[in-house]
Amino acid sequence: MQSGSDVQNFEVEFYRKDGSKLWVFLKTRPVFNDNHDILYVDGIIQDITERKMAEEQLRGSLKEKETLLKEIHHRVKNNLQVVSSMLHLQSARVTDKDILMAFKESQSRVDTMALIHEKLYETKNLTVIPMSSYINDLITNLYISFGVDAEKIKAVLKISDVNLNVSTAIPCGLIINELVTNCLKHAFPGDRKGEIVLSLQPLDGGGYELIVSDNGIGFPEQIDFRNTETLGLKLVISLTSQLDGEVELNRTGGSTVTIRFSELLYKERG
Repeated sequence: MQSGSDVQNFEVEFYRKDGSKLWVFLKTRPVFNDNHDILYVDGIIQDITERKMAEEQLRGSLKEKETLLKEIHHRVKNNLQVVSSMLHLQSARVTDKDILMAFKESQSRVDTMALIHEKLYETKNLTVIPMSSYINDLITNLYISFGVDAEKIKAVLKISDVNLNVSTAIPCGLIINELVTNCLKHAFPGDRKGEIVLSLQPLDGGGYELIVSDNGIGFPEQIDFRNTETLGLKLVISLTSQLDGEVELNRTGGSTVTIRFSELLYKERG
């Protein structure tokens, strides 16, 4: 007699007479005679009900937590949208152009953070943000918010299939918001046409490279962008530092800001 090598494993669900579940693990193998005919099948039966019930309980708990997290992101998004709406309503009473722009920029920053939580609510993975979809929506919102003609100032997006955790995506999104807002406000005065190019790519050695460039009038030579009093650029420098990154400005043929940064890791709280 020979034992076959064709071992089969099964997990089978049964119901007892009282209606309760019984899970068993079956391990079977055929036994042949010298003519390779199956004489019988032997196997092992193991009661795995306790393990399967624990797995089902764990899946249920994870599903419950996932639902709770999605609800939290949904509520945070809604609360941020309320703040955005309040800023919008308040700005309707403002006549000073500089103050009105400050309201609009603040509203844009709130909307940028709200969009993060909206994306988390919509996706199955509650820990990372698909940056391509997020940035596309972010740029669309900025163009609408500032009333920019997309045919006059074209946006070219070169975004790799990058997913960032929330701790990294929020400062990255705010940086993009500030840099693109700066381009829309200053790079193309009057009826000047142009192009804004935004690129986000992974680096070979780890980390990411974010580039926002325009072919507008360029960043003024007399201004030190690292020490400017402008809130938007101060935020860019501060957020880049938060990402443990470095920022460079090239004033050739317009303005090009290059930021290289690493993904922040979640920290355990003890």
